[in-house]
Amino acid sequence: MDETPDVTPEGIERAAGRIGGYIRRTPVIEAEPGLYFKLEFLQHAGSFKPRGAFNRILSAREAGALPEAGVIAASGGNHGLAVAHAARTLGIRAEIFVPEVTAAVKVAGLRALGAEVHQTGSLYADARTASLKRAAETGALDVHAYDQPETVTGQATLGRELLGQVPDLGAVLVAVGGGGLAAGIAAALGGTGRVVAVEPERSPTLREALSHGSPVDVEVGGVAADALGASRLGSIAFGLLSGVRSLLVPDEAIVTARRELWQRYRIAVEPAGATAYAALLTGAHRPAPGEPTVIILCGANTDPADLQARPS
Repeated sequence: MDETPDVTPEGIERAAGRIGGYIRRTPVIEAEPGLYFKLEFLQHAGSFKPRGAFNRILSAREAGALPEAGVIAASGGNHGLAVAHAARTLGIRAEIFVPEVTAAVKVAGLRALGAEVHQTGSLYADARTASLKRAAETGALDVHAYDQPETVTGQATLGRELLGQVPDLGAVLVAVGGGGLAAGIAAALGGTGRVVAVEPERSPTLREALSHGSPVDVEVGGVAADALGASRLGSIAFGLLSGVRSLLVPDEAIVTARRELWQRYRIAVEPAGATAYAALLTGAHRPAPGEPTVIILCGANTDPADLQARPS
């Protein structure tokens, strides 16, 4: 495992070196003057998740703690795809538990990657409970979707990349479910000053945690629930995001943002991948004059068939 349990600059540097041969350095484009898109949906397995998955698994292998039973994970879909991809790349076995709401395209992708897939329960939390029971039975390595130091440190490598890709980096808008990506970016950028967390109104795990002073269980749902449907913010994320600006966007805005990304830029992302952009379109986030704004387009495991052209 990482030498310290915390997500530190040193740990982020080690993670970048550890996973560098296994992930893509995804591009940034200037979509409009002063507006940048980080195209993380071009990452292996279609989302940012391989960063954390590889870091967790490779850290265990370095420590001689990778069991013969392989790895196990609970996921709304994207984390499972990342773990399955990492396992196939490294030649180990993967078992993935997902809730019944997981998009069919993600379930099909998991099976195509050779993972043993179990669909159980209506929420991520149900899949998580089932995966922990199974891990206890088999001895497989648990790869958490967002609340392990190795996972968050792996996600932080995205923020590390941004520092070298966008001059005079300003606000960074990032979608939040369990909080691992936003937390990692905040750690890489040295705090929450430039991070803007964007959540669906129907899955406000961060907003509720900030309101209560600690992570709490939240009823989740909505169009992005298969990727942003964690029912409780991670404890690591809470520690790193305690001062972050949190914005909520409705499902309708997420749907519109997804279609606008396709119409304007021919970018096809899943609802979770469009959530941060929705904050810009609705005016929930208004960039300061002259401040470069970065939108993290974090996932594209979706069926693009519903990205219909608008009537003329």
